[in-house]
Amino acid sequence: MLILGKEVSRETRIEIKQGVEDFSKKYGRVPCLAVIIVGEDPASQTYVRNKVLGCEEVSMKSLKYEFPNGTNQEDIANTIRTLVKDDNVDGILVQLPLPKGYDEKYLLDLIPETKDVDGFCASNIGLLALGTPRTISCTPFGVMRLLKSTGVDLAGKNAVVIGRSNTVGKPMAMLLLNANCTVTVCHSKTQNLKEITKNADILVVAIGRPKFLKGDMVKDGAIVIDVGINRVDGHLCGDVDFDEVEPKASFITPVPGGVGPMTISMLLYNTLMAAIAREENAR
Repeated sequence: MLILGKEVSRETRIEIKQGVEDFSKKYGRVPCLAVIIVGEDPASQTYVRNKVLGCEEVSMKSLKYEFPNGTNQEDIANTIRTLVKDDNVDGILVQLPLPKGYDEKYLLDLIPETKDVDGFCASNIGLLALGTPRTISCTPFGVMRLLKSTGVDLAGKNAVVIGRSNTVGKPMAMLLLNANCTVTVCHSKTQNLKEITKNADILVVAIGRPKFLKGDMVKDGAIVIDVGINRVDGHLCGDVDFDEVEPKASFITPVPGGVGPMTISMLLYNTLMAAIAREENAR
């Protein structure tokens, strides 16, 4: 059965829009997300455009700061510092990846945890590891929403995450562990990968390798979440060989239309939650 991220995302955004309306009535302003993009990478431009459109959809304010590749890094840093001090800005996002030559960690570390709506900063990752999350990385957060939509009780399930990135793989593993799954994280150095994946009740694949997960790597009835998005011969595909895996899976996400829509929805949710927390802490 397909897990349609577009449908779950639509339902989530209806909830967020209502939350924005309630926030506006209570505090006399709307939540605001500031997005910084450096360079002209087409994929990054598309992502930022969709984030701006997402803000419009839920009646949230967005600010976009575009810098050409080659801009002095301190100019970008100073923009972030200004946004940090702006009480009307609730979330700050630097679109990744940055062009070569920029210090990603330096710029991201300028964003305080209270405005880190991507959930990437050390304190937010640390709180997630402790099981007391404040802001959760958007893509793994969206995956958990998709898993919840299946109605399957995750407790006790064997979950395998393929990929150990700081933005998806690691926080994904922690979220599944917090949901009482037994979690294995696989990566490029993992041995006997097929033996591990064939025992998984839940498979989350996030490695950026087109159609990597084949049908013979999946057991019957597994839930398969494909985080990958790749362009092959002009067509989008995921990290899962959908045609091979779909007949074996009890639930599976398509690409496109699966995890992708949820990432932006959870970014909007995080911005709303950051705005509420900041207003409550100010009182």
